[in-house]
Amino acid sequence: MVEFLREVNWSPLWISLKTGLVATVIAFFLGVFCARKIMKLPSGAKAVLDGILTLPLVLPPTVAGFILLLIFSLKRPFGSFLLENFDIKIVQTWKGCVVAAAVIAFPLMYRNARAAFEQVDVNLIYAGQTLGMSDSRIFWRVVMPAAGPGIASGTVLAFARAIGEYGATSMLAGNILGKTRTVSVAIAAETAAGNYGIAGFWVVVIVLISFVIVALINIVSGRGMKTRRWI
Repeated sequence: MVEFLREVNWSPLWISLKTGLVATVIAFFLGVFCARKIMKLPSGAKAVLDGILTLPLVLPPTVAGFILLLIFSLKRPFGSFLLENFDIKIVQTWKGCVVAAAVIAFPLMYRNARAAFEQVDVNLIYAGQTLGMSDSRIFWRVVMPAAGPGIASGTVLAFARAIGEYGATSMLAGNILGKTRTVSVAIAAETAAGNYGIAGFWVVVIVLISFVIVALINIVSGRGMKTRRWI
C-alpha cells in the first residue's frame, strides 16, 4: 500500500482542490450578487432571469461544456478576442477547469443564497432603515449574518460540485496530466485505460471528500435551526 501511494501521481487531487477553491470564490460572489439583485425585480422578470441563472443546474454538464466551448474556442470571436487582446486562453488550460467548475457550481450557490435571503425577517431590515443605515450596510451587517447558515451551506455545496465536475471540464479543459486532469477526469481516463486500481483509489478519495463535505453541511445547517424531537 505504501509503495502504491508513492507511485500515485497526486496532481489530479491538487488540481481539483485548487480549481474547487477558485471556482467557489467566483460562484460565491456572483451567486450572492445575483440573488440580491433578482429579489428586487418584478415577478415576471424574476421568473425569467431565475430560470436562466438556474439552467446550468438542470442541463447535462456536457451541454454546458459544449456551450462554453462555443464561447471560448479560439475559432470563435470572443475566444480569439481574449487571446489577442489579453493573452487569455481558456480552452485546454487550467483556466478552463475553473470556468467550467464555476459555471456548474454557480446555480447551487445562487439558489441557496436566494432561499436564505427570503427567510430573513423583514423587520430586521426595517429596523436598520429606521436607524438610518444605508442599503449596503443593511445587507452586509444585517441580512448576511441572518442568512449565514444558508449562505454557508450553499458555499460548501458549490465547492463539492466544483471539485466533482467532469462533463463540462473534460469538454472545455480536456485531459492533460498535471495541467487539467482533475480527480473526476482521472477516474474516467484510468477506467478507460483499464487501470482499475488507480481509478478505484481516486473513487475512494472523492468519496471521502464528499463525506466530509456532507458532514460540514449538516454541522453548518444544524447551527441555524432548532432541532425538534418527534415523539
